[in-house]
Amino acid sequence: MSFLNHLISGISLGSIYAIIALGYTMVYGIAKMLNFAHGDVIMVGGYMCFCATTYLGWPAWMGVVLAVIVCTALGVVIERLAYKPLRMAPSLAVLITAIGVSYFLQNAALLIWSSNPKTFTSVVTGEALSLFGGQMQISKVTLVAIAACVVIMVALMLFTGKSKVGTAMRAVSEDKGAAQLMGINVNTTISITFAIGSGLAAIAGVLLCSAYPTLMPTTGSLPGIKAFTAAVFGGIGSIPGAFIGGILLGIIEIFAKAYISTQLSDAIVFAVLIVVLLVKPDGLLGKHVSEKV
Repeated sequence: MSFLNHLISGISLGSIYAIIALGYTMVYGIAKMLNFAHGDVIMVGGYMCFCATTYLGWPAWMGVVLAVIVCTALGVVIERLAYKPLRMAPSLAVLITAIGVSYFLQNAALLIWSSNPKTFTSVVTGEALSLFGGQMQISKVTLVAIAACVVIMVALMLFTGKSKVGTAMRAVSEDKGAAQLMGINVNTTISITFAIGSGLAAIAGVLLCSAYPTLMPTTGSLPGIKAFTAAVFGGIGSIPGAFIGGILLGIIEIFAKAYISTQLSDAIVFAVLIVVLLVKPDGLLGKHVSEKV
């Protein structure tokens, strides 16, 4: 029963990682850039929901909606101001800019909300689901996180595979120049991708703070790095890969904490990633792409 409890906890944490990783993989898959400020957008989403429910007295669902709207707009602004001017720049310049945006968001949060941790009130209420005569307790946050992750993954796969905008995204991912010649607005398509990724970050931030109710300016940093690890683990650019990578990473982390060491759990997570990349450099579901020279 202890094993099953840890497994459910791992799937719950992994679902949050997977939602964040889906944002990473969307941006990388279409725009071919690593947005390392993504983790800090998670933090902004958490603070928006916190302010709406604590200071304004709004109901939880309105706090979530506000967080999604603000983070979606923030993602578009970040793309337009920080990344669009570097569209033709070397990847190193984009990477350095992303780190700069990350530190800017963290320090802006420090100035606005200070470094004091805030106690986040969960947006999911209700009694835990009791199984096996009370030996297993599954919280409502866990159930919502898992359900949200599955729904988001299916919705993204349908969106990219069936919709007109999704087709444009796949075309831009294959070849930006050819897509532009075919009449696709590349800049708008990339902005939509950032908007979707940042909206997902807001949902992940609210779920993360509901499961682990402490909010501070650095809240999104480590989960952001782990979610990026999950995206690479599953095969960055692959939506199912991000989902599987996030779930596996959450399970590995929880089992490492339970059966090995709480202090070494993060090291074990990254060690597993190194092993996977040594065996399969493209990730579990990644595709090997040959570069023409």
